[in-house]
Amino acid sequence: MRTLDHRCAAKTVALTCALLALWTATHRYRGLGGDAELYAVQAVARIHPNLRHDLFLEHTSQDTYTLFSSLYAACISFLGLHEAALALTIVFKVWFFIAAWWLAHSLSNSREAFLAVALLIVTAGAYGAYGVFRYAEDWVTARSLAEALVITALACHFGGWRVCSVLVASCAMFVHPLMALPGLLLLVCLWSSAQVSAIGAAAAVLASLGAALVAVRWPGGHLPAVMDADWLEVVRERSQFLFLQLWSAADWRLNARPFLSLMLSWLVIDDPRVRKLCYCAILVAAAGLAVALIGGLIGPISLFVQGQAWRWVWVAVFTSVLLLAPTLLAFLRDDKCGPACAILVICAWTVPAIDGSACLACASLLWLMRKRVDVRAASLLRWTAAAAAVLIGAWVVKTCWALPWPQLTVADRKGWAITLVREVLGVQLLSTAAIWSVVSWITGHRSMPALTTASGVLLTISLVLSPSAWRDGGVDGTRPAVEEFADWRGAIAPEDNVFVVPAHNAATFAWFTLERPSYLTLDQSSGVVFSRATALEVRRRSEVLRPLMDPDWTLLSNMRKAHSGAGAAHSSAPTLTRERLISICTDPKLNFVVANENLGFEPIRHAEPGSWRDWNLYDCRRVHP
Repeated sequence: MRTLDHRCAAKTVALTCALLALWTATHRYRGLGGDAELYAVQAVARIHPNLRHDLFLEHTSQDTYTLFSSLYAACISFLGLHEAALALTIVFKVWFFIAAWWLAHSLSNSREAFLAVALLIVTAGAYGAYGVFRYAEDWVTARSLAEALVITALACHFGGWRVCSVLVASCAMFVHPLMALPGLLLLVCLWSSAQVSAIGAAAAVLASLGAALVAVRWPGGHLPAVMDADWLEVVRERSQFLFLQLWSAADWRLNARPFLSLMLSWLVIDDPRVRKLCYCAILVAAAGLAVALIGGLIGPISLFVQGQAWRWVWVAVFTSVLLLAPTLLAFLRDDKCGPACAILVICAWTVPAIDGSACLACASLLWLMRKRVDVRAASLLRWTAAAAAVLIGAWVVKTCWALPWPQLTVADRKGWAITLVREVLGVQLLSTAAIWSVVSWITGHRSMPALTTASGVLLTISLVLSPSAWRDGGVDGTRPAVEEFADWRGAIAPEDNVFVVPAHNAATFAWFTLERPSYLTLDQSSGVVFSRATALEVRRRSEVLRPLMDPDWTLLSNMRKAHSGAGAAHSSAPTLTRERLISICTDPKLNFVVANENLGFEPIRHAEPGSWRDWNLYDCRRVHP
């Protein structure tokens, strides 16, 4: 008995090391990029209140609806900005995958649970439109914590701790209500019968439709506001992914994939709990899409657009990937059409170049017709599956051959080897096959020395790859950077706005190094959906900056121009001149300008070596004709 316990423990350690190696080989920490930057400034504003006057936070923003900023701010005060971001990313990721393993184990067994987590690591997990959102992102946001809480709540439910699941899901509502609400609704559906759940979802959609029609017919009062033309124009241009009527055909195929995958899991897995989970996830996601479509087409109604009910699809995406392993194993137990269905399903999730929804639809049709498949047809299907596997193998080889291989040099063999591993395992289908083989070998092996050796090798791979996987290339907000620009911070009043030319330097320099509000960047305009005042101010400031740049928040128009070819031959952005500096400094909201050009007006020149050497800080009070 003790030997058996030791062997189980050794397998668990080896499988855990395999997952660590897989993540470090296929992911890279993205620091304060993207939305992580926005959540970071919300937290930093708790420490430096002058940042509350920044355009992104001055009016109603997403920070109004979360307690995450307070938690993040406490960590920043204790650890520092970059250290806190890295620490929270690691904590939330570990939490996410442990909760996912617990949930998968509650529905199946240990082997399938490890395979489920491996597939969660390998697959992209994208939902919504325009490639904006995915679960388990490689940076820290309030979504990271909310996802971990929702999955923990589901695991508690299937573990028999229903009261605990409600408490955990309720806590998630205070972290990120947009992400937590579908999890809470999923729990409600799991508690209810299928008929009650369907009636409740239909009633919610009809209530949303009625509220939208009433708000349009009788605007004002206590009803949800209808977005006026000026506000709507800015929101549509900046955040086109909020409106389902603007989604492309590829976006709809992407969001159809989890629905088809869940339907297939429902057909294949003969477990009432799994079938109920599939049904409820589909119901919640479909209701979210319906509510979002209503809110975007009628009015549009500001509350519905801000609510972003299309995000409810994330629970369907997560659940469908979580159930991939038991679904594939169920296919492989079928001698007729199982192998062909398995190949179609795995390609649907790991080969971006093909239409995943079409593959899943074919697999569903094939599985439904399996009882009509005779011996001859079954043999033909097996040969077809084998031929498809060969073709897929050839495609993998071709894809790996076409990768941008680094040049092998004696001085950097270690870096070359790490890059080699990352490039090869970056092919999702190949990394899926590799981890499936490793997990199968570990779970089927009984030799303690072999398991111990495997654990050591996999742990070594993780340790070798970890420095590059967790490297934070950002410097803004670090102690040396803040101290380096002490003279600039001393010249800028705490509430003064700073604009960095060119604007693609983003707001991180102003927010985290200078610790001052930023005048206008693309990142700041992400909050236009939550505030009409913010939207109009973004448009006004972009007009002030027009001598230097076209509005960068008009993403929808820019994409349409690029698609039509009209924006292919655009000229470079104008350089900053004395006349342009004088023009933009006429805006009383703009107080300081940071630029590389030396235009006079007695700027404060940065003399320290580095990327900012010889850059200038212009005080708009001294800029005049």
